[in-house]
Amino acid sequence: MRSTTWARWATCALAIMILVPAATADRSTKRTIASCTSFGQTDKDDETVELSITNSCTVPVDCRMSWRVVCAPQSKKRRAVHPGSSKLSLVSAGTGSAQASASVCGDDSWAIDSINWSCEPNQD
Repeated sequence: MRSTTWARWATCALAIMILVPAATADRSTKRTIASCTSFGQTDKDDETVELSITNSCTVPVDCRMSWRVVCAPQSKKRRAVHPGSSKLSLVSAGTGSAQASASVCGDDSWAIDSINWSCEPNQD
């Protein structure tokens, strides 16, 4: 009687060992758009920042970026906010960029903030 119980337990354990790794392997190989796109920023000169998105997905993606240029951020009277945005269509293994420029601030101090970006699969 003991050997049949042990045999059933061993059979169940073997089945679980075979099925569980196969199920987790399927989940881990599926990539999301968030896992295969990346954002970067580079200072181009004293008043320009290049914002870029790289697509390492196997499908083309459509991306959006938005930001704010804040002139005289510490001043109560001269403070001005200038929103900016860009839409990019990126092929597989492609990179796109937009430039956020503080030239609208003239000689005032400035800050670029509220940078947001998102991508989704191209619908075409």
